Amino acid sequence: MTAEVIQGIMIPFLGTTLGSACVLLMKDRFSKAVERALTGFAAGVMVAASVWSLLIPAIEQSEDSLGKLAFIPASVGFLLGIGFLLLLDKLIPHLHLDTDKAEGLRSKLPDKTLMLLAVTLHNIPEGMAVGVVYAGMIYGSSEITSAAALALAMGIAIQNFPEGAIISMPLHASGMSRFRAFMFGTLSGAVEPLGALLTIAAAGMIIPAMPYLLSFAAGAMIYVVVEELIPEMSAGEHSNIGVISFAVGFTVMMVLDVALG
Repeated sequence: MTAEVIQGIMIPFLGTTLGSACVLLMKDRFSKAVERALTGFAAGVMVAASVWSLLIPAIEQSEDSLGKLAFIPASVGFLLGIGFLLLLDKLIPHLHLDTDKAEGLRSKLPDKTLMLLAVTLHNIPEGMAVGVVYAGMIYGSSEITSAAALALAMGIAIQNFPEGAIISMPLHASGMSRFRAFMFGTLSGAVEPLGALLTIAAAGMIIPAMPYLLSFAAGAMIYVVVEELIPEMSAGEHSNIGVISFAVGFTVMMVLDVALG
């Protein structure tokens, strides 16, 4: 595995770490309006990444062998990704980390396992997405260039920055020390490089399944957006800010992928 690939899969983790560091630098937690804006931006990035970096390459990879039926692997993989996250959501006790609920979070904080499981569920598809794109680059997919893989990693890192802050700052607001809140926020992103490495290893053994893996990651990411991010950005009185930020995030990721890809 080259240094380029290692650096690429670590970029999203860096985004989470920098976002979590906001708890060390800021006195107060984000306002509701800022919370909505950050969540909407993250949702927009993830949707655009799912389309341009995952679903479209999955379809293009299948065109030579399946022709007009190239949508089949993308459709199957996408639905399997949705189903996988739905199953995890049912098996793992879920916790929505919205700052509106920060006061009620105090009673749940002793159960650190529950907290980490909930955040891990959120980050699994992001690590998979980065891993499967770099796997496509490693194993010679003409539809995935190093620039396109880097664009996805940067896009995930951009959306991980507010995510890290949204996790660490409510923890501090609920009574946890700044340093411990920073560590929990940082650890929430550790699953991403691990998931990316495992996905790369798995993809190497089943290269013909690459279109399914790409669309599987897309389905998992879209599940997180629909089940987690959109409800949070739309709740309360600042939903319009969330929608505008969604559009900005979608555009930024689209530009990154097209310009660098």
